[in-house]
Amino acid sequence: MSEPRRLEVLQAIVEDYVHTREPVGSKALVDRHRLGVSSATIRNDMAVLEEEGLITAPHTSSGRIPTDKGYRTFVDRISEVKPLSAAEKRAIQTLLEGAGDLDDVMDRTVRLLAQLTNQVAVVQFPRLGGAAVRHIEFVLLAPRQILVVLIATNGTVQQRVVPVSSPIEEAELAELKQRILSRVAGVALSSLPKELASAAAVLPPALSAAGAALISTLESLAGMSREDRIVMAGTANLARSTVDFPLSIGPVLEALEEQVIMLRLLSEMEQDARGISVRIGSENPYGGLSEASVIATGYGPDATAKLGVLGPTRMDYPGTMAAVRAVARYLSRVLAE
Repeated sequence: MSEPRRLEVLQAIVEDYVHTREPVGSKALVDRHRLGVSSATIRNDMAVLEEEGLITAPHTSSGRIPTDKGYRTFVDRISEVKPLSAAEKRAIQTLLEGAGDLDDVMDRTVRLLAQLTNQVAVVQFPRLGGAAVRHIEFVLLAPRQILVVLIATNGTVQQRVVPVSSPIEEAELAELKQRILSRVAGVALSSLPKELASAAAVLPPALSAAGAALISTLESLAGMSREDRIVMAGTANLARSTVDFPLSIGPVLEALEEQVIMLRLLSEMEQDARGISVRIGSENPYGGLSEASVIATGYGPDATAKLGVLGPTRMDYPGTMAAVRAVARYLSRVLAE
């Protein structure tokens, strides 16, 4: 038999099953696809595909559905990730470019990705350790109260109100800012404590007390790493897909609640030549996700943080892969601005 045709039959089964959620029979394949052969030939091809573990019969009907191995073969044959439509690209650009701080960017990202894919969207906050200081700001709220703002190159904005022991003037605060900023601008957050200590050592005695409080706060803000934080959206989409989890949807929901599991999984996923990573069903090392697929990619200048989607193995893989990669690229662009 023809192996290319057999793979074409597998592709047709995957596409029909994803679309209809019903087992696919040979007659349906002949009616819906121009395969150029008879139903009998298609049945023979399906028999071979079943022997190879690529499709299976869920019950006694003549229809077949893809297995994890079948989905994997289908995904591996997607030669390139097709771009989104112009309308989808405009929607992504409009939503993300209208965001404010990093929290808003992350929230908009997951909501957008969940809407595009009808799956659960997950985004991992960028690692502050690989970022540098873009700017600091000291705002005098009251004679003894200062707002300290730290802005990192990855878009993170962190702030805290700091009380000082003695009243401070605007001019004195401006001098403190200039002295400290000249030392730390462009410095990696991981190296910030050392530079802040050097800055503290050369402050004028009259400003040392207030300066020490501000420097301590900056160090604390820099240490508030977001790398162990993820944001999700679209969990309700799983509720509409309970039929796709024959055993139970409970373990999937529990895995989503356990952020450690999702963070570990995202960190372990390595991108292929298409710039994407796909884990299908039993390929996931965590038992609770054995009936789910995860599609993810990296974003940002070093692509160490990940975003992606989780859903049932019966998923529109080409469309989902395209959406994940497109959103990641726009997110990287927004954070770089």
